[in-house]
Amino acid sequence: MKSPALEQLIAGLRAGGPDLSDPPTKVRADFSAMVGAAPVAPDIQFESLVLGGVPALQSLTPGARSDQTLLYLHGGAFVIGSAQDYCCISAELGRAAGVRAVSIDYRLAPEHPFPAAVDDAVAAYRALLSAGHAPSQIVIAGDSAGGGLTVSMLLAARDAGLPLPAAALLLSPWVDLTCQAGSMTTKAAADPVLNRPDLLSMAALYLQGQSATAPLASPLQADLRGLPPLLVQVGTAEILLEDATRLATAAAAVDVRVQLSVWPDMIHDWHFFSFLLPEGREAIAEAGAFLRHQLR
Repeated sequence: MKSPALEQLIAGLRAGGPDLSDPPTKVRADFSAMVGAAPVAPDIQFESLVLGGVPALQSLTPGARSDQTLLYLHGGAFVIGSAQDYCCISAELGRAAGVRAVSIDYRLAPEHPFPAAVDDAVAAYRALLSAGHAPSQIVIAGDSAGGGLTVSMLLAARDAGLPLPAAALLLSPWVDLTCQAGSMTTKAAADPVLNRPDLLSMAALYLQGQSATAPLASPLQADLRGLPPLLVQVGTAEILLEDATRLATAAAAVDVRVQLSVWPDMIHDWHFFSFLLPEGREAIAEAGAFLRHQLR
């Protein structure tokens, strides 16, 4: 049964939000204004930095280990969003894992089409390695498009011969830009955040004529063997449900250690609303425990 807080949140989301048919610059501004109202814990220390030429935002919470790093890739369908917009979720995941979090501002489409985002994510990871951070002390995480980008970054790093991080966390990941999963239809009425036409429109801006089945664009199409342990979290009230479950199945089929955590009634990126939802705080705690275990 949905909690009163969740019901209230869903009603608010259905009442309106950024119009994704607007020009990307306007959608970005509207989105930033909306998420900027979310409270940020006063004990978080933020610092701007650059990783491999990519702007980034570091967050430290009390007791966080500076020698262990969570590299965070934000969502936004490759077109909107920023490290600042997603600072709450990256910082709270860092708190839960007990490490510093670094969220990057990878280049966005349509100004910078695929594979710019993948290139930036790999560049940031290379920079961490070059700075002397052991791969066993790095974990990667991302939500929505950032969840898919997390897998794409791992694949690109693997194929470039780089040592892979200790683990990866995927929150409501978008891993199939063809949007062919059955849940795109069966969960359409339940999802107050996403819809298939908008996702296809964003995918077109990102791909700009390139194939939606390219493995680094839609990592569900890729050979996932050799990836580090994965935790995949997804809600049953989101059209990306089958993106997550199919990815977990595909990873397990090639001997990747994968934990699939399906949350009843949860909406897309419910972690973002942890300041309202107990379930958001619980999911972040689950993710933190997984990351801590892999970094020990």
